[in-house]
Amino acid sequence: MKKWKFDYKWELILMLWFAFFLNQGDRQVYGAIVEDIQTALGLSGVQAGIVVTVFTIVYGCLAPFGGYIGDFLRRKWIVIISLIVFSLGTLFTGFAGAFGTGALVYLIIMRGVATGAGEAFYNPAAISLITQHHDKTRGTAISLHQSALYVGVIASAIVAPLISKAWGWNYAFIGFGVFGLLIALYCVVRMEDTPQIKEQTERIPFSVLIKGIFSKKTIWLLALAFGCQVFVNIGITTWAAKYFNLKFYGGDNLAMASSIAMLTSCGFAILGVMIGGRMSDKMAQKSKLARMRTEYIGLLGGAPFLLIVGFSSNLWMACAAMALYGVFRGVYDSNIYAAMFDVIDPKLRASSVGILTAFAFIVGCLAPVYLGAVQGDGTSIEAFGWGISSMGIFFLVGGLLIAAAAKYTFLKERCEE
Repeated sequence: MKKWKFDYKWELILMLWFAFFLNQGDRQVYGAIVEDIQTALGLSGVQAGIVVTVFTIVYGCLAPFGGYIGDFLRRKWIVIISLIVFSLGTLFTGFAGAFGTGALVYLIIMRGVATGAGEAFYNPAAISLITQHHDKTRGTAISLHQSALYVGVIASAIVAPLISKAWGWNYAFIGFGVFGLLIALYCVVRMEDTPQIKEQTERIPFSVLIKGIFSKKTIWLLALAFGCQVFVNIGITTWAAKYFNLKFYGGDNLAMASSIAMLTSCGFAILGVMIGGRMSDKMAQKSKLARMRTEYIGLLGGAPFLLIVGFSSNLWMACAAMALYGVFRGVYDSNIYAAMFDVIDPKLRASSVGILTAFAFIVGCLAPVYLGAVQGDGTSIEAFGWGISSMGIFFLVGGLLIAAAAKYTFLKERCEE
């Protein structure tokens, strides 16, 4: 009988799955227990929001360089060094309480700069490794890897508040950080060094790349809509747990509030991604506007449910609204880059991902500060609710921008392959 052997290419997916799980999970720890952090360190809503805003700016600014450094550094080591850096940033965030009045500055350095910088370099190298080892199974491999995004956010939202309640908020960061370092150690031992992918064409100058991308009106409209989505997503993941806790649990059950907020929004986003991908593929056989329509359906469809989340006084109604927001967010997510690629020269597509991601993250970076400011001292649930509801306006604006592009500019600027 032939002895069963676990193929390395799937072991690679397992390693990268846990790395991406932590890439997203570490990010959500802060939002899951931000209320406990504020109480322990005496931070205002604006101060707590600044930490995430700095993280977002650092992540956005460095994201375009993630692919470029693969030219002179092995992708295995980019993944491992990225994992080590953001795990150390997460680990040392747990010691912020020792810095007294300097805790905010320490959080900004460790949570905003170190963790943000480490996470920014992970994805391009990871996707490149997957494509090198998977040919006929590439779609399945990338989909499995992508599932770690949602699972990481949900797991962090459930586990971090439980750790915070049992041992203290700092141990949530320490625990996730140590776990990341253990995964990094396993990757050092087991991950194979792969040859660099030789580019078939000469690298395009950055100035030419920028001009080629942003010379089209459609890209501006889609990129601004992407920024609106990022604004909402960062705002919700940072503050939804605290909002649900204060409004529906009287501030006494952060673990349950965090779990519900992320299980509904991210859990149902998985369903939305599947629906959006299938819907756009089917519609694309009949219409060139299929992916654009999927995009604005996602944002326009999700807008009213964000309004309901902020105004509802009933927990079950708020949960249902959050779940439906998650579904429509997933529908939009399913075609973010596919829609943009329809108007970007094929030679520019790979490099455009980092640039457009950076643009969107920089546009959306102020959401944590904005929602931190509108909640005031945290005692006005009504003001907090208005802030959450206003996220629907950004979805509405984003959807209208895409609809305008579909009607006025897309067909004129579409690239035929």
